[in-house]
Amino acid sequence: MTGPANSPAAHPASTGTTENAATVRTGGNEAAADAAARKAVRREMGTALLLVLLGAALVLSLGGRVWAEGAALSHGTRFPIEASGSAVSKVPAVLALVGLAGAVAVLATRGVFRGIVGAVLALAGAGIAAAAVAGSSDRSALDAKAATKAAVEGVRAVEVTHTIWPWITLAGGVLMLLGGLAVMVRGRNWPGMGSRYEAPSTEGPARQAKKSRTSADLWNALDRGEDPTG
Repeated sequence: MTGPANSPAAHPASTGTTENAATVRTGGNEAAADAAARKAVRREMGTALLLVLLGAALVLSLGGRVWAEGAALSHGTRFPIEASGSAVSKVPAVLALVGLAGAVAVLATRGVFRGIVGAVLALAGAGIAAAAVAGSSDRSALDAKAATKAAVEGVRAVEVTHTIWPWITLAGGVLMLLGGLAVMVRGRNWPGMGSRYEAPSTEGPARQAKKSRTSADLWNALDRGEDPTG
């Protein structure tokens, strides 16, 4: 006599259980991969926005720093003079404000429009860098102050030196440039404001596993002679 363990009725249940376990494992792997993809996208977006915000904040904080120093001579008297970053050039501060606004626009836009915002951010960063390089050797602001101190038009500043702050401003512009390029290249894959990461338009692994478990339970109930609708 064949034992219950070897009866044909046992095979559908064991097969269903095996398929159910395999489906659950597959669903778990897909869920983990999807969660990892969402995390990677958010990290990528956060890094790009952080670069833009750090660059803009750095540039704005350096506008009041002394970029150039020198002296003005008047009737044999030496007057020390200095020029701040905003006196040398207002371009970096204006473009930094554009960067702050652009960071918000990245969250509020999607697709092609987000790419355009990224291009604007990259151009703003490049403009800041160019203005900083020009300001690192500019002496027009000091000459203007020298003429004011000496009360004689056309007097030029002497003993002119420049500080490190224009180069730090350059670094801020490069940060904005890199952030803007990242938005241009990768921004279309990022979620918008108030939206979640969009997975492919198929049923989720959990729902598929639930369906498989339901089917297996029905087969098991039929094998036991039970009414699955009861």
